[in-house]
Amino acid sequence: MYPGAIAAVTPDKPAVIMAGSGRIITYRELDEESNRLAHLFREAGLRPGDHIAFMLPNHPLFLVVAWAAHRAGLYYTPISSRLQTGELAYIVDNCGARAFISSADLAGVATSITAATPGVELRLMTDGTAEGFTSYEEAVARQPTTPIADECTGADMLYSSGTTGRPKGVKLAATLGPLTEPSTLLRLNSALFAPSAGSVYLSPAPLYHAAPLRYSMTFQRLGATVVVMERFDAEDFLRAVERYGVTHAQLVPTMFIKMLKLPEETRTKYDISSLKCAIHAAAPCPVPVKEQMIAWWGPIIHEYYAGTEGNGFLYVNSQDWLQHKGTVGRSLLGTVHICDEKGDDLPPREHGTIYFENGGAFEYHGDPEQTRSAQDPKGRGWTTLGDIGYLDEDGFLYLTDRRSYMIISGGVNIYPQEAENVLSVHPKVADVAVIGVPDEEMGEQVKAVVEPLSMAEAGPELEAELIAYCRERLAHYKCPKSVDFRADLPRHPTGKLYKRLLRDEYWPASS
Repeated sequence: MYPGAIAAVTPDKPAVIMAGSGRIITYRELDEESNRLAHLFREAGLRPGDHIAFMLPNHPLFLVVAWAAHRAGLYYTPISSRLQTGELAYIVDNCGARAFISSADLAGVATSITAATPGVELRLMTDGTAEGFTSYEEAVARQPTTPIADECTGADMLYSSGTTGRPKGVKLAATLGPLTEPSTLLRLNSALFAPSAGSVYLSPAPLYHAAPLRYSMTFQRLGATVVVMERFDAEDFLRAVERYGVTHAQLVPTMFIKMLKLPEETRTKYDISSLKCAIHAAAPCPVPVKEQMIAWWGPIIHEYYAGTEGNGFLYVNSQDWLQHKGTVGRSLLGTVHICDEKGDDLPPREHGTIYFENGGAFEYHGDPEQTRSAQDPKGRGWTTLGDIGYLDEDGFLYLTDRRSYMIISGGVNIYPQEAENVLSVHPKVADVAVIGVPDEEMGEQVKAVVEPLSMAEAGPELEAELIAYCRERLAHYKCPKSVDFRADLPRHPTGKLYKRLLRDEYWPASS
């Protein structure tokens, strides 16, 4: 279904509850507000297949904006509220957004991209206004609450950084079909997690990520209530489960770790018996952590492996995981192949690149080279996320490496090249490598290994200077938390950096 159909039956049922403030958006409000914004898009000249972008924190209107674009047959790109000017401007311009929506608390960065995004014709700001922006509230208030005449299904287009450090838009096919058509994700969710109109789905992560956005909208298609945490806190998560009778939630492993570190009396004082299904993905979960979570919550923990690209989907429940500890599941969408560098299939237990056959089609927007790089070398139409792993004899997949040394910190993908590009132009840096190093809570943290122009300057002052320099130019989570100094970095005469040699110094041999 979709918000209009649900509002017709249960108009006063909460569609969104903000866990911190307690603000409620009913299905009537979700339907009417998304209709108003869809009308505004049409009034501004946007037609099916056009593009909008929005940068909001976990805000009561976040899913309203997404549904408005979805119902208007538009591509919509939610953008991290932590990005800096250059990164934000690139994405808004690259995706071809004709409309851009933000909030007053992000006005500083939102207004800084105006000159660099001339293709944007409509700029809206909620909770206040700023130069170059129209009040969202005033603009939508004069629009009708009824559906637009040409409703059709749009699609998200989310950005993730490539191995070059340049963000790439993952463009899936927009069907432009009727809103009542069930999506692949809806069918998978229904089969695996048994959601219903009576479900309460808790989303503790930023909604601009693929899974929180898509799962929240999928649960709303069933008429369920979505509880959104403004920001994750371990105890607040447990409190929300008890307060709202949460039945389903999706997490990342670092959230498990933070909850396990709570004092025993805190962990046990909340009634979480309503929780029937805890889904996790985004990063491999350390085996001891998952063992402890299953012991605590019972066999209600479900894991999947997939990407924004939608080219495959693997799944494992608690029972199967306990028999295949460390696996990320067996394939339910797309046939998995483990291939060597030539594209030949490898036998079980052999490590290689993970490819999907007959998975969902995608392209990287405006980047045919990146699109080709995700395809198998033999031209069979198989695609990869760039991850390395192996299959066991029962067809369960295990991840053994990160795509192009990608760093996953707290479930968030970080590509070292972005920080390397920034630090390499610092006047005191001769060479730099950025790697992920072990972090007990976050899984990995970002570290820079720097060859300074003068080793005499190496030390705490230069370390602080380089971190601050990077944080001025990139989202803070992408920047190193520490810097080590070396007289030389291990480079081949051709210029290739042996990053594996650096990484192995920081990781235990068993990792």
